[in-house]
Formats: sequence, structure tokens, C-alpha cells
Amino acid sequence: VFLKGLVKAADATATEEFKPVDDYPRKDYTVYAKRHASQPDVAVRLTYQPGEAELSKINADLHTKLSPNFTFEVLHDYANKKTISITLDETPVVAQLAKTTGLSSDTVAALKTAKTIREVSEKLESLALTDVDSVFFENLKARIATTTWSSVVQYEAWARLNQDIPKFVYFSDYDLLPGKMNLADLQSRRAQATSDPKNAPNYLTPTHKAVLALLRMADVDLKELSGSEGYESMKSKVEAVSINLTDQVLQFWKQNEELEVEVDIKSDPQDGAPFNSGPNLYLRIKNRRHRGVSTSFDQRSRGFIWFFSFLVWFDSVQHQLDGATELTQKKLVLLLDEPGLALHALAQADFLVYIDHLAKTHQVLYTTHSPFMVHSDRLHQVRVVEDKEKLGTVITEDLTGSDSRTIFPLQAALGWTLAQNLFISKRNFLVEGPSELVLLQTVSAILERQNKTGLRAEVTIVPVGGLGNIATFTSLLGANGLKVAVLHDYNGSPDQRLGDLVKKKLLNEKHVFNVSQYRDVASIGENTVASDLEDLLPVQLYLDYFNVAYSAKLAGHTVSESALPNGDRIVARIDKYLSDNEIKLRPIGGFNHYVVTSEFSKNPPSTLDEGTAKRFEALFESVNGALK
Repeated sequence: VFLKGLVKAADATATEEFKPVDDYPRKDYTVYAKRHASQPDVAVRLTYQPGEAELSKINADLHTKLSPNFTFEVLHDYANKKTISITLDETPVVAQLAKTTGLSSDTVAALKTAKTIREVSEKLESLALTDVDSVFFENLKARIATTTWSSVVQYEAWARLNQDIPKFVYFSDYDLLPGKMNLADLQSRRAQATSDPKNAPNYLTPTHKAVLALLRMADVDLKELSGSEGYESMKSKVEAVSINLTDQVLQFWKQNEELEVEVDIKSDPQDGAPFNSGPNLYLRIKNRRHRGVSTSFDQRSRGFIWFFSFLVWFDSVQHQLDGATELTQKKLVLLLDEPGLALHALAQADFLVYIDHLAKTHQVLYTTHSPFMVHSDRLHQVRVVEDKEKLGTVITEDLTGSDSRTIFPLQAALGWTLAQNLFISKRNFLVEGPSELVLLQTVSAILERQNKTGLRAEVTIVPVGGLGNIATFTSLLGANGLKVAVLHDYNGSPDQRLGDLVKKKLLNEKHVFNVSQYRDVASIGENTVASDLEDLLPVQLYLDYFNVAYSAKLAGHTVSESALPNGDRIVARIDKYLSDNEIKLRPIGGFNHYVVTSEFSKNPPSTLDEGTAKRFEALFESVNGALK
């Protein structure tokens, strides 16, 4: 509905318009219909902010002083009329007029007391004018005569801005090409649409228009198809467009590069009506992989049909706009409704590449429910659409208050990107969570600055969300022939789940490490006491970062090592201390380990003491060796 609202407000092809019976909110339509003729409601309000170059040109041409934050609005109502709302100060323009060379002192004085162009004209009417004044006045009146607007300069600014206002074009499933079409029937429909333009949509459906667009690409006129005469010339044109279409499709369609587009025109008296009368256009796809076997276009996958149809449609739109002088300088915004919905995941990724290609010359807005149609590295471009109680449908970039179902595709997109990054890396180091990831990366960088052993650059650290997920990740990564090493916290005894993975040969026993094996420099490789990764750091160093990370919530209170209860694990000791002293850092109790490691990564120490460096060096050497 949002996309259709945009295109009906400013359609580049001038074919879309608002129809109250279809577009007005249904629950209020009966009441509205009574006043539609005299008081049509606003359907779409578009707010524009000109760019720096556009503003500079207007200020230079008109001597205005529009600021970089200048905006104006265009309101489109259900009667398909528009209202321009633009406000600017004419005073700088009048001040510039007062500097015109040769004006009399009386005229200059009148200009200095006026605030608008029309006010200047009124003042000059009562003055005795010199020859220079008279020429100036005549030019001013000619300028005023161009508009009925109260502000002449507002109109002049609008006239220039209007040249840069973008137009919209919209594409959906309704514009798909068919596998065949009778050309005599198409010619008859086009003639009826031409003679009765008001009812043209009843004769020429989007499907018919799609075929006309295809013929235009082939430079074939329907009048040439009255029989066999001229078939060879037509055939050569059709073959040329077949080659051209094949090249365009394969530039972006990477799922099967053995395809060829085949367009043909011939008669078939044995077919059913209307295909048994005169020539038909046939669209087929030939597969070189299967020795040139061809199938009807409409028997291909729906995703391929959509992609191919879009190429033809967009070529047709560009042709229409190139032929319309009024639109040649206007920017074009492409509106795509659920593009590539029928494509599988990798094909949707191909289509995203095509959208990036389109975006080099045109703004592109598209709707989607698919996580594969979202660039996870461009989430700032995403807007979510949500039906909010009492407010109605809201489109926003604010994800904080959005329903979990609304943002699920974005979460899935992030998950997909993470998975892709994992499968690209040949060496994967699985850890339990993001705090381990941050801590290991930071310590590795510190050690490298000290010319000590860090983690190899080609090793990807993968947080799996807990020890319980290691089996799933190991199976997925192992199935792709990738090297895997695992580091996990140690609770005092071997983990049965990891033991089962080793027995099933899903995991190499020599690639499984626990933190306790690196806690004691004198006993590297041996299981010792219960340990988390944080226990490889000095207790006081970890506490220093804990106190900084939670300084606001601790309200000046500092946690010292001497105040902590006894225990082997620093995180458990801090949790116990917080509980005993009834300090609430979060509703569920305890503290967020990631907050502390994040602070550690933002302001890391320049060096590590010898014992800490040796512990982490030993860990990195083990992992590097396992993933060599």
C-alpha cells in the first residue's frame, strides 16, 4: 500500500491514479464519499529536501538564501490534484533588486521598504519613473504575470525544484510475461485501447503491456505481423532481441549460465482460440546443458519468470521516459513489491547484486519478508513496517520498540551472514559466547604488539551461544570440510557432550581445549580447577575493568579483591559478592560478562604481565597448531 501510494502520487509513466473506492480506508469510505467531490482528502504528503547543488543553483539564480535544512511539501489528494506547500523569504531577493544599476533614488527607496515582489510593483505604480526605472518595472511586471501565486519567488523556486522532483515506477507480479500470446488479439486490444483511452486498462492488461514491451525491444511493430510477408526481417530482429535478452539475463542470473532466451513468431492453426488465428509470439528458454532442449517460458521457475519480466518491463519504462522530454531530467525511484520472492536463497543474493546495479543510477525501494533480501551490513537502510494498535501501520527505522515478529527477518539476515562468514573461513575456533570472542581478540592484539604469539589471522573465532550449541556447529562446519577447534569453560570434570562428539568422530580430541589447561603456567595442558576464560587474567586487572564498566550503577562503590568471597572462578566470586551485598546490576542478578570485556577491548592495557602473557601464548599456540 505504501509503494502504491507513492506511485499514484507521482507516476513517471502517468498511468496510475488514486481511486477512492479502492484506495480510501474502507471503514470510513461511506462518509467520505459524500464530500469527495467538494473536499477531497489528502492521500499522500511528500516532503522533499533539496541537495546542496540544487539549493546553490536556486540561491544563485533567484538571490534567495535557502538554508541547507530547507524543505517543502507536495500534497496529493484522492481527486488526483496536488497542492504545493513551500515557504521562503523574499526579502533577500528584493534587496538584490535594489542594487540594480541605474535605478533612481526614489525607486531604490521604495525597494528598501518592500518585502515582496508584488509589494515592489505596487509601490512603483505611484512613482514618477525614469527610463531605467520603467524598463525595470516592465521586467518586474512580466515576472509577476507568470503566476497567480501570492509569492512570485516561491513560484519561481517551485518551478526550478519541480524539475528535480523524483518520479516513481512500480513493478509487481501483475507485470509478468506469458509463455505465448496471439498477436492478432493483441493488435485488436491495442486498437480498442487507443480509441477508448478512458477504458484502456480493460483492453490492455499488464500482461499485454509486457508483450508490447518485448516487441518494442525487438523493434517489431504489430502492423508488420499481418502475414508471412516480411517474416525474415522480423525473424532477424527477434533473434537479435533473443541474444540481447540472454546477455542481460546472464549478466546477473548466476544460478544457471547455460540458458538462452528464444523468441519466435509463428502460426498454429491446431491450437485453441485465440491462438489458432494468425501469428503467435512464443517465448521459450533453451538449456545448453541439455543439448539445447527448450521449454515454454511459463514453465520455468517463478523466480526466473519474475526476473526476466522485470528486465523487459524496465527497458520499456526507460524507453517511455527517454521519449518524454518533460521527464528526461527527472530522477527515477524504482518501487519493487516483494522482488525475488520465488527465488531460492542464493538466487536472491544474485538479485541483490542486480538491485545494487540499478541503484547506481536510480533510487530503489523494495518490500520483502525474506532475510536473504536484506544486506546485513546495511541495516541503516532498512525500515520496518508494523501495524501498531490505535496508530495504524507505521514505517520506521527505530527497531527498539518493534514486535519480535517484525524484526525476525533482520535477525535471520544477521544469522545468515554469520553462517556465510563461517563457511568461508577454513579454520574456525568455537567459543561459548561473544565475551570470549572479544577477550581473545583483544589479548591477541596486545601480545602481537609485544612481539609475542597471538591467534593466527586466518583463524575465525566463532561464538556459538553456549556449550550446548557446539555439537550443532561442529556438525555443520565439519560437513563442509572445515577445520574446527573448541575452547570451553571447565566446571571441574570432562563434558559428556564433547566426549560424545569425539566418539562419533565429529570432533578431533586433540582440537578440544578447556580454559583450566592454561591457568597454571607450570601445568599447561593439564586439567586443573574450575575456570572461565576471565580467570586467565589477574584478578585485580579484571576487577579494575569491572569497576569502570559498572561505575554508574555502583554509584561510587568499588569492588576490591580482598572483599570477594573465596573461590576458583572470578565471575562466580563477583556474583556471590553482589548477591551477599544486595547490589542489583541487572534485574536477573549477577552481571553481564560482555559489558566488562567490552570495556577491556575499548581501553586495553598496553602490555600484559609475564604470567598472563605466558598463559594466553600457550593457549594460542595450541589453537594455532590444531588449525595449521
